[in-house]
Amino acid sequence: MISLSILDYSPIDEGATAGEALQQTTELAQLAEQLGYKRFWVAEHHQVFSVAGSSPEMLMMHLAGATKKIRIGSGGVMLPHYSAYKVAENFRLLEALHPGRIDLGIGRSRSYRLVNKALNESKGIAVSYEQQITDIQKYFTDDTESTHRFQQLRATPVSGTAPEMWVLGTGEGSVKVAAEAGAAYAYAHFAKPLKSSAKLIEAYKDKFQPSRLLAQPTTMLCVFAVVADTEERAEELAQAFDLWLLFVESDTPPPYYPSVETARKRGFSASERERVERNRKRMLIGTAEQVKRQIEELAEAYQADEVLVIPNVAGAESRMKGIRLLAEAFGL
Repeated sequence: MISLSILDYSPIDEGATAGEALQQTTELAQLAEQLGYKRFWVAEHHQVFSVAGSSPEMLMMHLAGATKKIRIGSGGVMLPHYSAYKVAENFRLLEALHPGRIDLGIGRSRSYRLVNKALNESKGIAVSYEQQITDIQKYFTDDTESTHRFQQLRATPVSGTAPEMWVLGTGEGSVKVAAEAGAAYAYAHFAKPLKSSAKLIEAYKDKFQPSRLLAQPTTMLCVFAVVADTEERAEELAQAFDLWLLFVESDTPPPYYPSVETARKRGFSASERERVERNRKRMLIGTAEQVKRQIEELAEAYQADEVLVIPNVAGAESRMKGIRLLAEAFGL
């Protein structure tokens, strides 16, 4: 049976506030736990005013305290912006407070140029992404024996357990990093839905080198899912999602996630429809049974151990209903 998890962006619905969006994320995490989802992850977005998730570690602390057993994680921390040592300390603190429940999902940064500049303004020589991954592993395993530029440095608190470590990506570079580091790998199908990408997971498994954190290759597939009780309602939600993606990609995006009504009234121009068609390839849309079949087909094609669902649709009630319907369809 496929393990299912959730990734939430904390979307700020039209007419809502950032505070309300974060409270809705909390309620979604609590529902995901009740329904039997394995993990609940939150994202890191900067300069995207229609989502409230800018600091995953801070939000994770709140969510871990608001839930009891579901794993809480980042999808992901954009590691090149930060000190690997500080990231390790943040996540070891979370792990000490909530042992056996914390995931560190790591990604490369694709932020706006201004965001990159602001987050890296005081840095000197940049440390490579590969080195940062190695650093995190050292700090998670309390390794003071191996050769390292900070050999005797340990990340505190030391609590006897370590967070799970996932490398997120869409290409050969991330596969190479994850496999050589002996980390779990999450493929972002929602960003790059290419059938040929199934070979990337094969390559990851072939090249995987066991580490002190992970003995066997472990994979996850991450998908946008628009789930409703009818095909007609799923299409309405998908149209609002289409418009949100257009907004995010525009020069002057509004600070909210558009409603179904707004999407219906606005419509799309001919040039926008071309972009909508491209973006539709990034989504799984339909009733719970229809989306279940799509998830099962993708999981089989990619040979994924888990599937991370991103229910990024308009309206908190729609998000909650969607994950409930999907949980029922899978018999969680």
